[in-house]
Amino acid sequence: MADTPESSHKVHDDEDSDGDLKAGGREGNGRIIVFAILSLLLLAGIITLVLYLVYRPSHPHFTVVSVAIVSLSNSSSLFNTITAAVQPTLVIRNPNSRASIRYDRIEMYVTYHNAPITAPMLLPPLIQDKDTSVAISPVLGGPAVPVSPDVVEGLAVDRSFGVVPLRLIAVGRIRYNPGPFRGRWSSLYVRCNMLVAARTGVAGPVPLLANSDCSVD
Repeated sequence: MADTPESSHKVHDDEDSDGDLKAGGREGNGRIIVFAILSLLLLAGIITLVLYLVYRPSHPHFTVVSVAIVSLSNSSSLFNTITAAVQPTLVIRNPNSRASIRYDRIEMYVTYHNAPITAPMLLPPLIQDKDTSVAISPVLGGPAVPVSPDVVEGLAVDRSFGVVPLRLIAVGRIRYNPGPFRGRWSSLYVRCNMLVAARTGVAGPVPLLANSDCSVD
């Protein structure tokens, strides 16, 4: 029996309805997948933030607790130079209770009015455990260092008064190891002002005349 126009129209309507249902189902599934992905990303972000706040490391603290002048002399001849050997005792504290610190390629030297008066000394690598302090006492010195005439004259005047402003500089790299993670190497720059009572001809331990906490970058 031949199909009537009414039955043919009904078949097309049923097919259109099935297509709309399938399309609506695909759209619903797509929305569910997008929502699930966004939820996972949000959860991962929250976990990352919590871990960062828990394991975020703080800079180590450096403090000069004593200074000894092994030798300090200057030449104002044709070539202005300073020959120095200075032994600071530096306490390094790791304030982090969840992160150890590794120091590497640390070079240390002494300056007077921003002019180096000792050659840079490369220190051995150091690994510092969580929430610990360590003291180091390197003897910084060596051959004569060329300086300007103003530096030679200024050092002579300051030593005659018995008050010499020195600065300890340490540069290198540092890496934090917080908890189960391993951080990346970053640069380290430490500056410690040392105002010492050092008169001409005096050698050995000298008093620190001011607080010698250090700035760390």
